[in-house]
Amino acid sequence: MAIENVAAKPRALITGIKGFTGRYVASELLAHGWEVYGLGTQPDAVDLRYRCVDLLDAVGVNAVVSEVKPDFVIHLAAIAFVGHDNVDSFYKVNLLGTRNLLAALDSSMHRPKCILLASSANVYGNSSGGVLAEDAPLNPANDYAVSKIAMEQMARLWMSRLPIVITRPFNYTGIGQSEVFLVPKIVAHFRRHANIIQLGNIDVWRDFSDVRAVARAYRRLLEVCPAGVTVNVCSGHPHSLRELIQMLECIAGHTLEVQIDPAFVRANEVRSLSGDSAKLRGLIGDWHTPKLQTTLDWMFRGN
Repeated sequence: MAIENVAAKPRALITGIKGFTGRYVASELLAHGWEVYGLGTQPDAVDLRYRCVDLLDAVGVNAVVSEVKPDFVIHLAAIAFVGHDNVDSFYKVNLLGTRNLLAALDSSMHRPKCILLASSANVYGNSSGGVLAEDAPLNPANDYAVSKIAMEQMARLWMSRLPIVITRPFNYTGIGQSEVFLVPKIVAHFRRHANIIQLGNIDVWRDFSDVRAVARAYRRLLEVCPAGVTVNVCSGHPHSLRELIQMLECIAGHTLEVQIDPAFVRANEVRSLSGDSAKLRGLIGDWHTPKLQTTLDWMFRGN
């Protein structure tokens, strides 16, 4: 059954709404009076605004778009873990799934006001250090990054017909992120009062943001909709992993022995890598992410 639009209440469709980022983006939009619908592959018989559809099912995606008639689309659904063991999935979901979504939106009678596609700062690779702006050379180091570059290039085929904004978020974290990712892994070791953790090189500097701030940035980008733009989402303030561990030692009152596992050490790893956030702030105005220690304290205490 078709859904009637509610006047003066923006309607958003979030793909990957049950994922780490999707839950925070949904909360951010709901807190600002938006009507939120979600799409994903996990069954849910309770949430009436959630649709269980695989992005590779073009017919199913078309049906959801036709039913929901979204004013705004936030496309977060992706295979995001670089170490995912099924390489084909990166290209099927991240590239072909995105194409199915854009094709459905392009054929819809209800034209969206803005479509945000989440790419990744992984597209810059790890071979050039410093502060990276959006015009930095792309140098992917894994299939995940290649799939995101392919998604970005494919999306440009639709930019003359659809209002698309592409984001390249740098590292971000928060409560609910899987422990397969580095920061939640470290936090979990402190929460368990573990004595030892195995990591790679901890004397590298990276740009960390708070997932709640990323969700706010996404909302503001949807509101201003700089169509055709690609923009970094980042703090612009790198921290070393050694520094991160020291912050958690202060928060937890516990010391952790770090053992360097050669399997986690990347060849020719860049010492410092962070993003230039000037373009983002120029588009959405004043924006900041909490200090890393604040985010780590929130994650450690779990509230």
